[in-house]
Amino acid sequence: MLTLERIVEPLAGVFGEPGAAPDHTPLELVLLENVAYLVDDDQRLRAFQALEAAVGTGPEQILAASDEVLVAVAGHGILAAQQADKLRQIARLVIDEFDGSIEPIRALPLGPAKKALMRFPSIGEPGAEKILLLARSHAVLGLDSNGVRVLTRLGVVKESRSYAATYRAVQAFVQPSLDRGFDWLIRAQHLLRQHGQELCRRTNPQCERCPLNDACAYYGARSTA
Repeated sequence: MLTLERIVEPLAGVFGEPGAAPDHTPLELVLLENVAYLVDDDQRLRAFQALEAAVGTGPEQILAASDEVLVAVAGHGILAAQQADKLRQIARLVIDEFDGSIEPIRALPLGPAKKALMRFPSIGEPGAEKILLLARSHAVLGLDSNGVRVLTRLGVVKESRSYAATYRAVQAFVQPSLDRGFDWLIRAQHLLRQHGQELCRRTNPQCERCPLNDACAYYGARSTA
């Protein structure tokens, strides 16, 4: 039977070991998710670095910045004015409802910590779990749709009509591996996402190149169709 460990290790053999994850605070990770829309990881990081350089990442700094500067930062992606407005929404929310800092979220139990993060623009449950993982706050495995697709195609997670139900099945599947620690979980999150982006793609998946195809339900059904 496939376990998360047996899935992740062959992926490291294909893609190599991920580099060290950047050390970001929870607020920086929320900003990173919102700083540019519909861009790849490298472009999003460049937008975030532009925000750091031109404005700063403190809520007061963002609120003091001009619309022109924020739109220029968010212009690394599309809908720049919309994303600039989201940056202001985030800053205002931190000041008005979190007394100027979301660092205390680290001390909350998992459920309340996720709910707190989900009050911010563009942060759903998977995104909240990803932030808590990358901030090394809570040992969870926040997978985006790429990583979820890998697990459903392999057949270790049943895909439901509701994405929320599918995600709950993902949470149940990864639960036995959550005690492996932050480094391992961040590595697993990265490799599953990369596999979903590059080989187990939504369209035109490269199944013949997949190191897991001998145990993959999707590939088995596709091969016999």
